[in-house]
Amino acid sequence: MAALQTDSGSRPAAGARFFCTAGRGLEPFLMREVRARLAATQVEYISGKVFFTTCSDLNMLKKLKSAERLFLLIKKQFPLNVSSVSKGKIFNEMQRLVNDDPESWMSAISIWKNLLELDAKKDKLSQRDANPLKRKVEENDITNPKKLKTEQMQELQESRQCQLEKQMEEETVEQDFLTNREKSQEAFQNDVVKAVDTPDQKDLTFRVSCRCSGAIAKTFTGQEVGRVIGIALMKQYGWKADLRNPNLEIFIHLNDIYSVVGIPVFRVPLASRAYIKTAGLRSTIAWAMASLAEIKAGAFVLDPMCGLGTILLEAAKEWPNCHCPQRVSILLFLTFHLGRSLS
Repeated sequence: MAALQTDSGSRPAAGARFFCTAGRGLEPFLMREVRARLAATQVEYISGKVFFTTCSDLNMLKKLKSAERLFLLIKKQFPLNVSSVSKGKIFNEMQRLVNDDPESWMSAISIWKNLLELDAKKDKLSQRDANPLKRKVEENDITNPKKLKTEQMQELQESRQCQLEKQMEEETVEQDFLTNREKSQEAFQNDVVKAVDTPDQKDLTFRVSCRCSGAIAKTFTGQEVGRVIGIALMKQYGWKADLRNPNLEIFIHLNDIYSVVGIPVFRVPLASRAYIKTAGLRSTIAWAMASLAEIKAGAFVLDPMCGLGTILLEAAKEWPNCHCPQRVSILLFLTFHLGRSLS
């Protein structure tokens, strides 16, 4: 199964084929989410993965909450036969993942570049349009220092110092707001822009990440499979291997049920939330638990055993119109009502 062809714009004509990895038991949540949030079609799942087709851009794809990672699908086919077959024949079967259908590879690379280029253009436009409004100084606010008394001068200087301190704090907060996820994605897009400058794509750098499970894991390691696929890619397309900072990453998962090849759309997993500073309950599980509550606008969300408050954070982020108080408020609320009921 290959990614679909693109039109003259920056989106696939009939949608691109993606798949997401999900924690065990979260596949039904992810299937419902891609249908509701992305208007996805052809949704299907196997253990740990959900496949779907959508025309959504990266801004919408980033909003997936129950997925671990997002990939652009290149190929999905039956598993490799490793029983009673020599290693040489198995290596040839692995190389056929690259050599048999080069059009699907070129189509997937084109869709991948177009998605990231469109996202970079939108970011530039939003940054240009979101310039902070300059504060207008009215004529009545302009005072003559000579006419002010010494006390008023001191108050004015103190107020100016307070304003400067507030501005410094706001600037530091804005600088700290750039999370590792945004920085890595920005670097990722810069690499893509460099790769687009070469129409023949021979200067594209790549690395292969391989995961093996089942019977094939008893015969080959992920490094061996990655080496075979990497050599095939270099021979077929002229790409250059770069294990540290590649433009493109190829993900391969081989097991007893299927063989899947894809391109990670984001370097940082979707499950890594920028607004969660301390690791607690897995963010995907917290979101799934919050979604089971069927929270509506104006609802009062309580989590007495909140721990680090991951469920409340997910609820507040996904449903901003609900009320998610902190632990102290919850304990006071429960203490008050329990005291009344006991008395």
